Amino acid sequence: MISGDVAQAARTIQKGGVVAYATEYCFGLGCDPMNRMAVLRLLRLKRRPVQKGLIVLAANMEQLAPYVDDIPPAVAATWPGPHTWLLEPRNGVPGWITGEHSRLAVRVTAHEQAAALCRAAGMAIVSTSANRGGGKPIRSDREVARQFKDEVDVILSGQVGDASSPTPIRDAVSGVLVRPG
Repeated sequence: MISGDVAQAARTIQKGGVVAYATEYCFGLGCDPMNRMAVLRLLRLKRRPVQKGLIVLAANMEQLAPYVDDIPPAVAATWPGPHTWLLEPRNGVPGWITGEHSRLAVRVTAHEQAAALCRAAGMAIVSTSANRGGGKPIRSDREVARQFKDEVDVILSGQVGDASSPTPIRDAVSGVLVRPG
């Protein structure tokens, strides 16, 4: 179902559902990162192995508090914005989010719809591109609906940002660019 209702999408996330929403570069699939069943369902939809890990997306740094203890000033200075950073996860952050990695990918978004969804849900959410594993990222709500049909609980109508590529991912400790933007 394509909808413009951010509040409905937020309630769906709170209840363990999976939603599609616009981000800086493409449409993303999201759910509650701490809901194991929701995350595993999202991974099945994408055909993505749990070992790859996921990005946690927030509207503000406070929403990242359950996931990371320390946000270096140099990282904080890039947010909100299209910058994903690998940070040390807090003890207890589940492996279905980090995958096989020792660090957690996090971002505070400047994309209005994605940020509004996080604010309405009252939490950071999973953010992974809305496409099947290995497929090209989807840039329209219509294409999400065509590809995923009824497999996603809510598809928010909206426009992706003007980024020409996915957000870069950089390790906050080493400074190494893991994924170019």
